[in-house]
Amino acid sequence: MEKSFKSALNLKIILTIILFSYPFYLNANELEIIVDISEQRLFVIEKDLVKESFPVSTSKYGEGEEENSYKTPLGKHEIKEKIGEGAKINTIFVARLDTKKESEIITLPQDTEDDHVTSRILWLDGLEDGVNKGQGVDSFNRYIYIHGTHEEGLIGTKASHGCIRMFNNDVIYLYDIVKKGTKVYIKA
Repeated sequence: MEKSFKSALNLKIILTIILFSYPFYLNANELEIIVDISEQRLFVIEKDLVKESFPVSTSKYGEGEEENSYKTPLGKHEIKEKIGEGAKINTIFVARLDTKKESEIITLPQDTEDDHVTSRILWLDGLEDGVNKGQGVDSFNRYIYIHGTHEEGLIGTKASHGCIRMFNNDVIYLYDIVKKGTKVYIKA
């Protein structure tokens, strides 16, 4: 019981640190998202509290904003487009279009040559000129998404090609609770 209490206390301390280092001014009526690369987790924040927490997979190439780097960009973003309303779970999207084909989900930690975008897409737009918005660093023009993946066995590790991957059930749930304009902060 003492070990469980210490674990809960440690989690509360970690979440408090994350919230106090969060650079947005939270709107009490809005959900906001923090992606913590060091933890490989996505946090949904509501009224200054962590409402949800999901494991994710960010870039295996590290963090960075440069075009064609395949790195996960840092900083302030927002959801500019939501794609995939009503698509079946595990559906493969190519160039943001529903192919109506279902991906085979890999539950073992196996890195394939494919980088399927599955189930839902939350397309991010950078909000910081010269950092993640503008010539050579633009997250929207780099097609940086929060999306489902067929490589679910790699969730929790750095394995993507720049996007933020989630379990398919998780990204569908997230898609349903956020809206266009939801703020997203990506931190190392």
